Amino acid sequence: MKSFKRTLVTTALPYANGPVHIGHLAGVYVPADIYVRYLRLKGEDVIMIGGSDEHGVPITIRAKKEGVSPQDIVDRYHALIRDSFKEFGISFDIYSRTTSEIHTKTASEFFRTLYDKGEFIEQTSEQYYDEEAQQFLADRYITGECPHCHAEGAYGDQCEKCGTALSPLELINPRSAISGSTPVLRKTKHWYLPLDKHEPWLREWILENHKEWKTNVYGQCKSWLDMGLLPRAVSRDLDWGIPVP
Repeated sequence: MKSFKRTLVTTALPYANGPVHIGHLAGVYVPADIYVRYLRLKGEDVIMIGGSDEHGVPITIRAKKEGVSPQDIVDRYHALIRDSFKEFGISFDIYSRTTSEIHTKTASEFFRTLYDKGEFIEQTSEQYYDEEAQQFLADRYITGECPHCHAEGAYGDQCEKCGTALSPLELINPRSAISGSTPVLRKTKHWYLPLDKHEPWLREWILENHKEWKTNVYGQCKSWLDMGLLPRAVSRDLDWGIPVP
């Protein structure tokens, strides 16, 4: 008796703040498309899903620079990216966007389920505030020098050069990505997912059960675990995103 198998292939979501380029295609979408086409040729049940990330900091920064709304930016570039994939022959079964009704509803349901199960913790913390822009700065609104590898331009949540997860308060000489000014600290209250609570089973699941992963992926995950996981904010002081239900 032949077993029935379904395969779901997803791809990284490009920010809808500019067009896709050859690097996007070569690094993510062409390899995924080749794999999906191979499975289809074998007659397997496979679906390929992607979409535009329309809630990232790059969108709001671009909108401020152009003097338009974030919705104007994502509407423009989502259409451009979607059409580019069609022209390049990337065979998505579904190409959606994070401002869609189904994404908003699903994300809200995930939040509500975890909240009802008591998985979140509420914490008051000091976060950077841009007095010139008059707003709190989420992690990606802050850049500075990485305290580990000392690369410039590290974000408030991660250094893209060395891959180390960061908190905004760790950055050396932090600057606002909105105004370029030096931010000040103010208190604010948010919900957090305590990743440290889940570290034991994550360590076993990743390091013991998935040694077949690519060396760089396995090594990066091990590095994060060895440094100790930190609670991760699931709400932020932003005016562009999915509202907390």
